[in-house]
Amino acid sequence: MKLEVFNIQGEKTGRSVELPEEVFGIEPNEQAVYLAVKQYLANQRQGTHSSKERNAVAGSRRKLKRQKGTGTARAGDIKNPLFRGGGRVFGPRPRKYTLDLPKKVKRLARKSALSDKANKNQLRIIEDFSFDAPKTKAYYEILQKLELSNQKVLHVTSEKEESVYLSSRNLPKAQVMRASDLNTYAVLNCQVLLLSEGAVEKIVETFK
Repeated sequence: MKLEVFNIQGEKTGRSVELPEEVFGIEPNEQAVYLAVKQYLANQRQGTHSSKERNAVAGSRRKLKRQKGTGTARAGDIKNPLFRGGGRVFGPRPRKYTLDLPKKVKRLARKSALSDKANKNQLRIIEDFSFDAPKTKAYYEILQKLELSNQKVLHVTSEKEESVYLSSRNLPKAQVMRASDLNTYAVLNCQVLLLSEGAVEKIVETFK
């Protein structure tokens, strides 16, 4: 599969990039994609949620009233979950949500996501560029010239481009990421995958 390379003016450069079938042309494996997305979202959770159950609530353990003869329900101490200020029943406790996934499954999921974008013509190639200083307006103009300003775009660079990243940070529909940080969820969560020429080389080198 060959794709035209665009410059920052939104014009074709006359060059093209060959995308290998073993990375961008495989049959997407839905199960692998599901597991990779599940792992990514689970690993984002801090797991610090907590609440006080009746053993952790401050209060006396004295029985509030006698067991029988009051005409109302029997009651224990003030920390009873049925009372205002009492402990919570089966409340959340701190825990880890992290999941492990075999490397081969994660690689298959990423290749499946990249192939899906290629099949749906949601893949664009742009020449490598950088800014002398961060400027949101300059980055937004590039997206406008590429006719991508109204779409959710994931721009993948070969190396860490701090000025490009800072320029895109204030745009709600734009995200910049290094090729080495690319994950399945990020690929699926965008409408258009914008790859720099250097990023394509990095991705192909990783998977081949």
